[in-house]
Amino acid sequence: MKIRTTDSFLTAQDQFGRRLVQRLGESTSTLPHDISERLRAARVQAVSQFSASQRRPAILVQANQGAAILSFGKDDGSLWSRIAGILPILVLLAGLVVMNVVTNENRANELAEIDSAILTDDLPPSAYTDPGFVQFLRAHLDNQE
Repeated sequence: MKIRTTDSFLTAQDQFGRRLVQRLGESTSTLPHDISERLRAARVQAVSQFSASQRRPAILVQANQGAAILSFGKDDGSLWSRIAGILPILVLLAGLVVMNVVTNENRANELAEIDSAILTDDLPPSAYTDPGFVQFLRAHLDNQE
C-alpha cells in the first residue's frame, strides 16, 4: 500500500481552486481600482509560490509488507533506499536493547551492594524483621558512599 498524492486528488483541488477564483472574480468588479490591483499582485505572488513549492520533492510514507519506510522524492525501490529506510529503526532497537542491559546491570549492582551490606554488618536477627530496616539500610549505604 502506497500513500501518495494522486491525480484525482489534484484534480479535485484544481476544481475547487477554479470555483473559488470564479467566485472571487465575480465580486472584484465592485471593488475600487487600488484594492483590485493589490489583490492581483497577491494572486501573482501566490501562484509563483505555488509553482515553487511544486518543484520540491514531497516526503512519502510507504507501507511495504508491514514496515513503514520514509523516502524523499521519487521512490526508485533500490536496495540502498530500503536500507536507508530500515537503518533508523535498527539503530533505535539497538539503543533500546543497550538501555535495557545497562538498567538491568545497575539494578543488579545495587542489589549486590545491599546484600553485601547485610552480610557484613553487625546486626541482631530481630533488626531484619523491623519495619524501618530498609530505611536504616539505605541510610547506612548512603553514609558509606
